[in-house]
Amino acid sequence: MTTTNLETLACTPVAVNPAGFNPGVVLPYGLTTDHIASAMSDFLYFLRLVNMGLHAEKIPRLESIMMSANFSSLVGEFMNAGIPKYCKTLVKNNHFNGHPDMIPTGKFANDSVQHAAEGIEIKASRYEKGWQGHNPEDTWLMVFIYDSNRTTDYETNPRPFQFVGVLGERLVKADWLFSGRSSTSRRTITASVTPSGYAKMIANWIYKAPLVKTSKAPGRKKKSN
Repeated sequence: MTTTNLETLACTPVAVNPAGFNPGVVLPYGLTTDHIASAMSDFLYFLRLVNMGLHAEKIPRLESIMMSANFSSLVGEFMNAGIPKYCKTLVKNNHFNGHPDMIPTGKFANDSVQHAAEGIEIKASRYEKGWQGHNPEDTWLMVFIYDSNRTTDYETNPRPFQFVGVLGERLVKADWLFSGRSSTSRRTITASVTPSGYAKMIANWIYKAPLVKTSKAPGRKKKSN
């Protein structure tokens, strides 16, 4: 099959596998795997719609033209906005840069809080571990792990977007390693999930799907996007 044909096929993401959800997972705030599956499917529909339009104009797919970190943010923000459409006991935190991303409906005035321990923080990443945040937090963390092209490989290895897995669990500050920075560094201050936190999340996995075989496997540590 030619690269052109592979690029056309790559415009349609891999569908969410209903059998891939963990029937024994423990989720908070009335959230269910059906709510999560619906939000994931909505994102796949959105991405297909965008990518088919771009492809018709001979423009690279969205994941192939966005910076990796920005595309991960897009995936995460879509989940943050999409899950409350289906789970009415959760709402997107209306506070600008508020933490966590989703909070219990009606718990805070105007569904807005700058910082709280109640709620769910959402991240999306191409990496299976080593996820980062800005501060060690006591929070329920949900991570959407996916595989997709980047700006560097879409021409040589076109492949469709796929949700590889979803993990989630309540973490405490001890489950984060604060990186900090020197007085002369301009690097963003970060905290990374430690092996203890990762073990908690793996034990409470939410979704697993067969990974589309590629020439370069995702899941390498060190980066959060």
